[in-house]
Amino acid sequence: MDALARYLAKPWLAHYQKGVPASVEVPVRSVPQAFDEACARAPGRRAVVFYGREISYRELHEATDRLANALAALGLKKGERVALFLLNSPQFIIGYFAALKCGAVVTTISPVYTSHEVRHQLQDSGARAVICQDVLYEKVAKAGVALDFTIVTRVAEYLPALKRMFAGKAVAVPAAPGVHWLQDLLAKYPPQAPGVAIDPKTDLAALPYTGGTTGNPKGVMLTHYNLLAAQASAQAAFPGFEPGREVVIAFLPFFHIYGQAVIMLNGLCQGNLLVLITNPDTDAILEAMERYQATVFYGVPTLYEYLKDHKDTGKVDWKRLKVVVSGADTLHESTMQGWAKRTGSNIIEGYALSETGATSHVNPLHRTKPGSFGCPLPNMQAAVYGAENNAFVPPGETGELLLAGPNVMQGYWGKPEETAKVFHDAGGVRWMRTGDLVRMDEEGYFHFYDRSKDLIKHKGLSVFAKDVEDVLYAHPHVKAAGVIGVPDPTVGQNIKAIVVLQTDARGKVTEDEIKAYCREQLAAYKVPQIVEFRGELPKTDVGKVSRRELREERA
Repeated sequence: MDALARYLAKPWLAHYQKGVPASVEVPVRSVPQAFDEACARAPGRRAVVFYGREISYRELHEATDRLANALAALGLKKGERVALFLLNSPQFIIGYFAALKCGAVVTTISPVYTSHEVRHQLQDSGARAVICQDVLYEKVAKAGVALDFTIVTRVAEYLPALKRMFAGKAVAVPAAPGVHWLQDLLAKYPPQAPGVAIDPKTDLAALPYTGGTTGNPKGVMLTHYNLLAAQASAQAAFPGFEPGREVVIAFLPFFHIYGQAVIMLNGLCQGNLLVLITNPDTDAILEAMERYQATVFYGVPTLYEYLKDHKDTGKVDWKRLKVVVSGADTLHESTMQGWAKRTGSNIIEGYALSETGATSHVNPLHRTKPGSFGCPLPNMQAAVYGAENNAFVPPGETGELLLAGPNVMQGYWGKPEETAKVFHDAGGVRWMRTGDLVRMDEEGYFHFYDRSKDLIKHKGLSVFAKDVEDVLYAHPHVKAAGVIGVPDPTVGQNIKAIVVLQTDARGKVTEDEIKAYCREQLAAYKVPQIVEFRGELPKTDVGKVSRRELREERA
């Protein structure tokens, strides 16, 4: 059996949890249709709790219909792009589904973006309208992009009356043509969504932008079918979940595909309760966990690293939860072990991309493997491709992860050449190249090595940044680390480790001690030539160390 045939045989199916199918049917319907059906099943059920304010599915459904009516009246047409520039809030949910009910395409912008970054995404996507928070309006104005209209809202609008009094002073937004207030529109227009015909398989629903590992971020074209296919696969992978009965703490940002698809879309289309947190901090998250008796928890590695040492983590009965999931970055084994020791529960690691509408892999609940991001979900195909020999490599060898399935994107917005480069036809399958270096073991579990862009070449030898970081994270005095290659004319690249020490170790641990520790754990060519200590490291929007920013500091 050749290498490709071994992947097509899906060896991971033998390790699926009982009740998880090899494939699952994907409903051919639109995302707002799935949302409306959830609202109709239990209109009186709580959909959202926002700092104590409870919003039912009936209320949420009515608000989305009112805003969809308003958007259509303002001239929004099918296929046009609407940008959401919002923090996690009821307004984000209302704006998202309202735009989709008009047949529009939603592109979400990170609230931490500068006006320059906002301008790039608005121009690149061709967005005709923006829905934004008042505190972010100035960035939209400074971006200087011609828009048909802008809708402004305040977070406090959906807070309980008492908390609204202490929400801080509202930001003044100057009256101008085309600027509207969300609450005015909801009061003016009745809850009658326009009857727009949507073809789920061809019409786009979302246009999230990749993180921009190199150059400017690219828009990822996801249809309604892509998003519902991702939902169907994820739901099939967790047969213990009960639609309408799960409680999720929604603190991961909705502008990111992890928060948007895994938490917001999956949660609401299944009729579950989302406890929204706008500005996440560990105290607020832990308090909400117990108050609302969360049943599942989605986080990122850096959060688990902090929570395992938090004074109040023990107040939550983590063993009660159905699942504790980590995604968006590699989960270091030291974090996983420290978490298990502190809480008595295990973190389930998964893998997701904007290009696949979120999750493609997850560890089977009954049979996790530390150091692995798990097995492909139902409907997913995965393989490993060797760029050096332009051929699929057998299990155990490292290469680029290729994915295929009904949730895989249509391509990159306005970039046909980039799209052509990322797809590869082989074995009757249209594969998407991820740019991530992985290996699959004999049992069908996948193990992450690095982004291909993060590979360091030192004296002609390949060094994975993750290999060095794993060793650094295991050091008892290291809290965080990022490893990059620094250009050097004699060796190609030197290995540089940027390290954050635990508070009580700062000023006591030296560069030589870190290097000596690495020499005990790594081959000589992998040992960092440069060690730099810092108080903190730059992070991406979802909290992982940004190697891109570390590299750009030297540009």
